[in-house]
Parts: sequence; C-alpha cells; structure tokens
Amino acid sequence: MKKQQAMRDWSSDGAARASDTLSRSSVSTTSSDISISLNCPRSRNQVKSAAKIVASAFITCFTPPENDEPCFKKQDGFQQLKVPPGGGRQNRRGPTRSYNSTLEGGPGSMKFTMEQIHKATRNFSPSLKIGQGGFGTVYKATLEDGTPAAVKRAKRVCQKMIVKRGTLADLMCENWGTEFQSEIQALTKVEHLNLVKLYGFLEEEDERILVVEYVPNGSLREHLDGIRGDALDMAARLDIAIDVAHAITYLHMYTDNPIIHRDIKSSNILLTEKRRAKVADFGFARLVTDTDLGATHVSTQVKGTAGYLDPEYLKTYQLTEKSDVYSFGVLLVELVTGRRPIETKRMTKERVTPKWAITQFSEGDAVSTMDPKLEVTTANCVALEKILGLAFICLAPQRQNRPTMKQCAEMLWSIRKDYKELLASDSCSLSPRSRKRCTIQE
Repeated sequence: MKKQQAMRDWSSDGAARASDTLSRSSVSTTSSDISISLNCPRSRNQVKSAAKIVASAFITCFTPPENDEPCFKKQDGFQQLKVPPGGGRQNRRGPTRSYNSTLEGGPGSMKFTMEQIHKATRNFSPSLKIGQGGFGTVYKATLEDGTPAAVKRAKRVCQKMIVKRGTLADLMCENWGTEFQSEIQALTKVEHLNLVKLYGFLEEEDERILVVEYVPNGSLREHLDGIRGDALDMAARLDIAIDVAHAITYLHMYTDNPIIHRDIKSSNILLTEKRRAKVADFGFARLVTDTDLGATHVSTQVKGTAGYLDPEYLKTYQLTEKSDVYSFGVLLVELVTGRRPIETKRMTKERVTPKWAITQFSEGDAVSTMDPKLEVTTANCVALEKILGLAFICLAPQRQNRPTMKQCAEMLWSIRKDYKELLASDSCSLSPRSRKRCTIQE
C-alpha cells in the first residue's frame, strides 16, 4: 500500500479519536485562528495560517517592568478554590531561621543546622555535585537517618561583596533572594506524588540552603538527549506527560491558593528509577494570594525560560495559569520530537522546534517530527498525531483558547488508553530508517 494511503489510514483514525477526546473535555477550539476541528477535513491554508500565528508568538526580546507589584482586574479568574481562614498567609521570621513545624507538620518540617548540612554533603564535596544553575549548586546528600536528599546551596557572592545599588550585580542578588523565598513559599504548601518534596531549609548568615527530595534518575532532558539510560518509548513518554499534567493541575486547583510554576521545562522534570516524573525548581513560582482570588490575571515581572514563555505573558505581563499550559505545550513537543525548544545549529526552518513541529503537523506530515529513537509503528504514529494536536491548542497565542491543565490531563489519559489498545493489535513495526513509510502491511 502506498505511503499516502497508509498515512491517511492512521491519521484519520487518530484524528477521529483525538476529536472525541477534545469534545469530552469541553475544550474550546472555536477561535478562527487556532481551530483544529479534527473530525473535519483539514483546510491546508487555514491550518498553515494558524501555524504561522502560533509560530509568530515566539518572541525573543522583551523589556520587563521595573517592579513586581500586582495589578488586578476583578472578574472571573482565580476562583476555583475556597481558601480556609488564614490560608496563604506568611509567617514573619527573623534573619536566621529554619522551618519550625513538627515532623508531622508536612513539607519542610525538618530542622537543620549548618553542621548537619556539612556532614550530609561531606563539606560540599565536589564529588557529590549533581547540578548547577543560576540559583547555585546542588549536591547529593545523606541525612542522619540515611535518607538520600538533594541540597541546594545558594550563591554567596551577594553576602560577600559590596554591590552598588542599581547595578546588574545588585539586580542578580535581589533575584537570587527572591527565588529562594519563592521556592520556600511554594514547597511548604504542596505535597503531591509528582512534585519534589521539601524536607527543610536553612538561612543563616551568608548561607541559604534548601534540602529537598533526591530523585535519582536525572532529568527528562537528559533522557531525551540520550545521556541517561535507554531511550524512552512512547508509553513512558505518555506516562511522564500525564504525571506532569497531574502535578500542574494540583498546583492550579488543589492547593489552598493556586500556584503558577512559571518554569515548566524538561530540565525541571526529574525522573525516578521507575521513570515516574516529579516537577522540581519552584524558584519562579508565583502564589496567587487571597487578594488575587477572583482576578482574571496577575500583572507581574516576566520570569521564565526562553522557548517556553507564554507570548501573551511576554507582551502584557499578565500572568495566569494558562501561562503554564503554554509551557506544557512546548514540553509535549519536546517529548515526541526529542528536540530542545530552540536549536540554533539546525537549518533555519527547524530552529524553533514548536514552530517547525506545528508546521509539519498542519501539513499532514506529523511523522517527520517523530524522535528517531522511537519506532515508527501505527500506535506510535497515532499517539504522535494526537499529542501534537493537544500541543497545538496549548500553544494558542490567546490564553482563552488554551485548555486548562485538568483538561490536558484528561485528554492524555484518553490518548494513553487508545494507545494501549492499538498497541495490543499493532502489527506494524518499522525501523527508524523507514520512518517516512509508516505503512500498514496487508
């Protein structure tokens, strides 16, 4: 059977199933800009136009405002949750502190001294270094009871040098302090299987320390790059996507006050030995306070990572939960293509991965975007098309046209269910060299 006929076979089947999933989840796709009514024949010009609109949303330059003061419009907004009395309020603490609740008090309840931290990390031994970022250095540690942990040590340059007010160094020091506080505020309020757990923290003199759960199997990005373990198959990638969707849904809907992560990306998704995902790094997280509830958005300084940032947030500085949905859409593209969001060494039309993937998807050539590490089987092809379809609406330029994270999770559950059913009856298993010929053998 010819390639085009086979592509139509699996694409139309996948499109019909994806359409059913979208309709059950009540996701709005009515916008003329991004409509992808999957149960109708695609109008190539319309979809190409939509792809161009989404692609144009990738903005590389912006000038953030001078402050981070909230500005609210009171309409339908952060209102899914009822906040208990006193919920979301901060406790005042002195200059030297560690989290003081009892061991039964939940996340962040363990108390640490610098002596214990030095012992756990062997005096911050370079051999135990497992990560490095803008915030500081991460070390593998062993607590007194034998529990493995990760110790995040903030950079100490700001406490050790005289920084002139208003300089770039001053801004960096202020940002590091803000990130440390943001991570504490977020992690002490959350507890979920798919979120990295906070054990405790310490702020003493020039030291800022976070002690968090150790996740042994590296980041999703390392696995996609082939640095860690065997290649992830499509089933594992779907599991990871669902785990992340559950975690973000929890942050948006099931905490006392909603939390917007603002830095969803593959390097912040850690994997356990069983390849279950845990979302980490809450340095950019924004808690929606009691006064924010009911607002359509929070106006705030832009924070995040290039390639994952919501274009509407970049243009307007208006932050909502849908900004995380946009980042999640980029993550979905990463999962199925294996590529980073921005790859400058590729040919021009492929440098911005979401733009390229959406263009290929809109032209009916989704299979050309598949990660070469994945087998080109009927089940994988159908799952690829559905995942890119979900990514497409997550990447909508206007936030009102994006699904909620709960809807994303529901869609992914349906995609995984259909994938498993198709996998059981799949008789097509081709080599990566034959990836352009996803044909069903008669």
